[in-house]
Amino acid sequence: MRICACVKRVPMVGGQIAVTADGLDVDTTMSGFTVSPHEECAVEEAVRITEQLAGGEVTVLTLGPPEAAGQLRDMLALGAHRALLLRTDPANPEWGPMATAAAIAAAVRGEEFDLLLFGNEAADSGGYQVPVRVAHMLGLPCVTGIKRLEVDAAARRILAGREHGGAEESFELPLPAVVSVKEGINLPRYPSLPGRLRAKRATIEEIVPSQPPDRLRKERLRVPAAAAKQARLLGTGADAVPALVGLFGELGVLP
Repeated sequence: MRICACVKRVPMVGGQIAVTADGLDVDTTMSGFTVSPHEECAVEEAVRITEQLAGGEVTVLTLGPPEAAGQLRDMLALGAHRALLLRTDPANPEWGPMATAAAIAAAVRGEEFDLLLFGNEAADSGGYQVPVRVAHMLGLPCVTGIKRLEVDAAARRILAGREHGGAEESFELPLPAVVSVKEGINLPRYPSLPGRLRAKRATIEEIVPSQPPDRLRKERLRVPAAAAKQARLLGTGADAVPALVGLFGELGVLP
């Protein structure tokens, strides 16, 4: 079975988010980069499927600048067999969901993948659009938000499940198909030392996609205002006890 897992290079933001002076991008001056958590689970799921079937190939694909090869090597260290970089021009970094989906669809068309796996949404933009758009462009069945996936290679079908409204929805799709998975479908493994060494030596295949016009245009980014905080002095010493008891009563702590 040939599986393609698509990932995205996103900022590793651990603190307060800041935007660039022009308001068009996240300021990553003090940040590293990683792969979206949902997409790391997609790679893990792809590797597990080939392990269960005792055969197959996992290709990990990303669209991004030359530096995105680092994230591809991270995924190779997890067990992916092949890496494909759709290399973009750092001087023109803005690729919207329509342009991204078109580039991915063009790259995988003719590759004869049995399964295309995506993360449910990217950690930075959270657009939820690319998997569905790729499926539409390729004319493939698609299911999203999946947290359980079983592959029946002999019958050329997959069984997928997702949580909704306190219940589980189940889907049966013929292969080839497009599936987006959510974080929690599995627990991604830690890369082994042999895996890291193999990933370091691996060749990253590159394609330079043409950038089609995107009808969506980013105007600006805005960091939401932080919730206001305030402190109220109830008093000092024993004089503050009645006010404290009254506050507990307002909060419903006391019977």
